[in-house]
Amino acid sequence: MLVAFLIFAGIFVNNWRKNGFTLGGFVATLMGHNPDTLANLPRVNILVIGQSQNLTDTLLVCSYDPKVQDVSMLSIPRDTFVGNNKNRATGMDKINALYQVDPDKLVSAVNNITGLNIKYYVKVDTKGLRELVDSVGGIYFDVPMDMDYDDGTQDLHIHLKAGYQLLDGDKAEQVVRFRHNNDGSSYPIEYGDQDLGRMKTQRAFITEVIKQLAKVENVTKVDDYIKIAKNHVETNFNLGSLKDYAPYAIDFKTEDIQSAALPGTPVQYNGLWFYAPNIKETDKLVKEMFKTGVSEEQEKNSEIKISILNGSGDKEKLEKMRSLLKESGYTIVSTGDTTKSSSTAIINRTNKESVVANELKDIIGVGIVQNMTDNDKDNNADFTVIIGSDY
Repeated sequence: MLVAFLIFAGIFVNNWRKNGFTLGGFVATLMGHNPDTLANLPRVNILVIGQSQNLTDTLLVCSYDPKVQDVSMLSIPRDTFVGNNKNRATGMDKINALYQVDPDKLVSAVNNITGLNIKYYVKVDTKGLRELVDSVGGIYFDVPMDMDYDDGTQDLHIHLKAGYQLLDGDKAEQVVRFRHNNDGSSYPIEYGDQDLGRMKTQRAFITEVIKQLAKVENVTKVDDYIKIAKNHVETNFNLGSLKDYAPYAIDFKTEDIQSAALPGTPVQYNGLWFYAPNIKETDKLVKEMFKTGVSEEQEKNSEIKISILNGSGDKEKLEKMRSLLKESGYTIVSTGDTTKSSSTAIINRTNKESVVANELKDIIGVGIVQNMTDNDKDNNADFTVIIGSDY
């Protein structure tokens, strides 16, 4: 019995080491993850839509990349202009009106503005928000100011005092929907007036949600939260895949979250007020927040041409290697199969500096670096990577 336990413990510790000796790595190991799980998790971009009375008061692009622990949130003002003719603009040319047509059209409009390739949306209505917050026992949040507002047409009544407090579902809805008080006063100008202030508060609230849900005791309940979400949100995203991302969120530091609103200014078209995005500033911000630009490292690697030969007999390993090197910026000139090999080899065919070969080895994780003679060089590739069974 003791021998069996020691063997099991040894295997577990070894897997934990591979997943990283962190709390997140420990939970990932408990959940049956391995290094390939993380390696195959892509950055996910989702448009979060907050709905009230068939309009959306919340449009928030949320992005998470577990490989580099990067989280970004970009608010899209609900009055953002998406029409074609400024002189004939109507209320239907505001981005929040697109939700009445089709959520996919809303996603497409956000992609056109930001240059992102968002595929998924999550729509949460006010009832769903209340129940989701209550299901996790409430959210601690620092309410930024006294809030006092009533709107009988929406059955919306906001009465909160400023300060750090536990918000139940009803109070959470009040916080994220507040724009101004009954007397017309709103957030301070330096905070962000009206819609800008509300968007800033929404991002701060979601940050607290992430912080509290990323605790170990909550991450291990991810199945329960997925069941709740399925009953209260509308989405085209596979909620079941959240289990793959959940353990890595434990190691994330919420103070590293990048948060901003879409750059732009209020404008008046055809007698109506809209929000006009600043295209140049938006492009710059999106590249910084969502890592859409090509890094200096990727640009340097793009000059290196690589052919890949699969000696492992496993097609998935070939695809994994191709994706890994492509994401790192390398130019893949060809792929194919070769005789089976136990060891991965990195063949330097054009006398590139040894530092280049070693960088390539570090990215792959394994590999014996070899130099070929002039007669064996392949003019179409600087390196040939032969995938062995050790990869």
